[in-house]
Amino acid sequence: MNTWGNKIKVTIFGESHGAGIGVVLDGIPAGLAFDTDFIKNEMNRRAPGKNNLSTPRKEADEFEVMSGVFDGKTCGTPICAVIKNTNTRSKDYTPNLLRPGHADFTGFLKYGQSHDFRGGGHFSGRITAGLVFAGAVAKLVLKTQGIEIGSHIKSIHAVSENSFMDIDITANLLTGLCKKDFPVMDEEIADKMKEEITSASADKNSVGGIVECAAVGLKPGWGAPFFASLESLISSLIFSIPAVKGIEFGRGFDFADMFGSEANDPFETDGKNIYTTTNNNGGINGGITNGMPVVFAVVIKPTPSIAKPQATVDTHKMENTILEIKGRHDPCIVQRAAVVIESAAALAILESQNL
Repeated sequence: MNTWGNKIKVTIFGESHGAGIGVVLDGIPAGLAFDTDFIKNEMNRRAPGKNNLSTPRKEADEFEVMSGVFDGKTCGTPICAVIKNTNTRSKDYTPNLLRPGHADFTGFLKYGQSHDFRGGGHFSGRITAGLVFAGAVAKLVLKTQGIEIGSHIKSIHAVSENSFMDIDITANLLTGLCKKDFPVMDEEIADKMKEEITSASADKNSVGGIVECAAVGLKPGWGAPFFASLESLISSLIFSIPAVKGIEFGRGFDFADMFGSEANDPFETDGKNIYTTTNNNGGINGGITNGMPVVFAVVIKPTPSIAKPQATVDTHKMENTILEIKGRHDPCIVQRAAVVIESAAALAILESQNL
């Protein structure tokens, strides 16, 4: 299905090489100031073709709002935005040669000869532009409540920087990261990360990495147990992002090497508020926010489109063959994925406060 949510509903549509892509966002309250400049900036953070770290395919990702906004404010009705595809090159794709790591095989299994294989069709990361638009609107709602969301590139291939879990996360830190084309806290490490990307690209290869996301200003008590836990809501959207293969909250998989005395977050009070002195659980207990920053990390796999020869199958001849992928592709999508992950978090948090 292509619709997510209960109180906040998101529907995405379109294909990578079709006429355009878009999103319908329902459940946004009326009267919200529609900050077009902010939304454009969010879209630009994801847009392709900006430098040698991303695909040469240039798409401005300019959106046209078809409904739900009047006189600079939301109407309370569904907001629909359309983004036209302007720089496609479909001749680079051969339907009978399955690209390893892509959804070519599973797409054909699901949809048969009707599957739009060009650029990955509806499976393409290009579709996340609509998710970023929806997430930007959700961020505008959350900002009115004092909530800020941001992320940084925790690692690219073998190069890492410090985790949010080991520093004091502030709203200023998160908003500052959102202004960077390559969002990291340590610029020296950023240069090393970029070297990993350009080196892989020169070798006709690609690399993956980890994006760590945080939200501050959340009130305690948002979310619900079990199926509507905030972790569940965030994860369901995160795993709709192509190339995502893992997620962890707080200390995540590090819990496996810890004792309970190390993993638990002790409580304290200032006489008025109750808070924890550590945040190992990433701001969530029992699926519900506890008032501490919500922190999670997402693993992005290496871009599957690489120019190195790869073993595959020719589906027309049903023979084994070798594929060398042509076309325009990212040697690493981690830096462009950061804003998509933030957008997913914003939508899930907005949904959680309505439960």
